[in-house]
Amino acid sequence: MLKRLLATTLAYGLGLSVASAETISMWVRTGIGDSFKEVVKAYNAAGEDKVELTEVPFSELVQKYATAIAGGQAPDALSLDLIYTPAFAAAGQLEDLSEWAKSLPYFSSLSPSHVKLGTYEDKIYGLPLSVETSIFAWNKELYRKAGLDPEKAPKTWGEITANAEKIRALGGDTYGFYFSGGGCGGCMIFTFTPLVWGAGADILSPDSKKATLDTPEMRKAVDIYRNLVAKDTVPAGSASDNGVNFLTFTNGKIGQQSIGAFAIGTLVTQHPEIDFGVTLIPGVDGKPSSFAGGDNFVVTKGTPKLEAVKKFLEFTYSMEGQKIMAKYGSLPTRGDIAGEVLEGLDPRLKVGIEAIAVAKTPYTLQFNDLINSSNGPWATFINAAIYGDDVDGAFSNAQSEMQSIIDAGQ
Repeated sequence: MLKRLLATTLAYGLGLSVASAETISMWVRTGIGDSFKEVVKAYNAAGEDKVELTEVPFSELVQKYATAIAGGQAPDALSLDLIYTPAFAAAGQLEDLSEWAKSLPYFSSLSPSHVKLGTYEDKIYGLPLSVETSIFAWNKELYRKAGLDPEKAPKTWGEITANAEKIRALGGDTYGFYFSGGGCGGCMIFTFTPLVWGAGADILSPDSKKATLDTPEMRKAVDIYRNLVAKDTVPAGSASDNGVNFLTFTNGKIGQQSIGAFAIGTLVTQHPEIDFGVTLIPGVDGKPSSFAGGDNFVVTKGTPKLEAVKKFLEFTYSMEGQKIMAKYGSLPTRGDIAGEVLEGLDPRLKVGIEAIAVAKTPYTLQFNDLINSSNGPWATFINAAIYGDDVDGAFSNAQSEMQSIIDAGQ
C-alpha cells in the first residue's frame, strides 16, 4: 500500500498522468444467475476499476432503462435481452462499438446470432454477454423401460413421435413429450420454431417487413405437434402452461422435451437422479436448428466511462472470464476457445455449443408485440393451431395480425 502511494505521489511530482479507478454502473435482469456475478466479483478483486451491479426485475428492465435514458440517469452498461437490442439501437440510445469490436482478434468467433441482433444499419451496438440455446432432451431411464435404446438420440420427428407413444404406453402419469403451449410465446419461439428453421423456412422475411408464417414447413411442424397431442403423448396441462412449468422434464415422468441448454446444469445439480441425454432439435426434414437466446452487452450512448467498460468486457471474453462463466453454468460466448473452456465440465454442454452454429433469432424491432406478448399473434397462433379445430383459421388470423403489427411499425 505504501509503495503504491509513493509511486502515485512521485508520478504527480514528475507531472505524469495517473488514471483514476473507475466505477462502472451496470444493470442486469433479476435471475441472471451466478455466472456473470462471479465474473464481476473476480474483476473487482483483480483490478482497480470496479463494476457495480444493480439487479432489475426482468419484466421491468426494458421500460426502466428507457425511462432512465430519457431522464439522463441510465447506467453505463446493461445486460439486455438480445431481442431488444435492435430497438434501442434504432432509437439512437446505444454506443456504437463497431470499430473496437471488429479490432478484437476473436470477433469472428463470437456468437453470430448475438452479433447480428446487436447490429443496426451495419453498425455494432451490442455484443454477446450470455448465450443460451434450445436443445432436445430425452430421459434414458424411460427409454429403457419402453424398450428403446437409451444411448440413441432421435434424429427425426418420426422417431420422436414413435418413441413418445412407446413411453406413454408405460401408463399412469408418464408421458412421451412436453411443451408449454398455453400462450407462452417466448417458450415456443425458443423450442418450436427450430422445426421450421432447420428446414430453411422462417416466420419473417429476411428484412423483417413481411410475415411468412403460413409455409408448408410450418404446417408440417403444427401437424407434428397436433399428432403428439392427439396420441395422448402430451399431458393435458400443456395446453394451459404459460411457461411456469417449462421445465416439466425435471419431474422424471416426461420422456422427451425441447429445453434450454441452461437446464443441463439444473438437471445435473438439482436432479442427479435423472439419467438424460441431449441432442440438437431436428427440423421437420431432419436438419437441426436452435434458438439463440441470452443477453447482449450494450453501452449507454454518451457514457464517459466507455474505455473502462471496454476493458471489463475484454476481461469477460478472456480465458479466465469465460471459464468462470462456464463453471457457473453459462455457455462460452467465444467459439474459438469453447473446447478449452468446457474442459472438465459436463460433456453434454458441448451440444449447447454445437447449437450456436445452427441457431437463429428473429430480427425485428417489434419482437415483444409479435412474439413475446401472451396476447400477441404468435402466442395465440400456437395455442389455436395445435389445440384448436380450425387450423386454417389460426394460420390466416395470425398471418394477418402479424403483418398489421409490422406495417404499423414502418
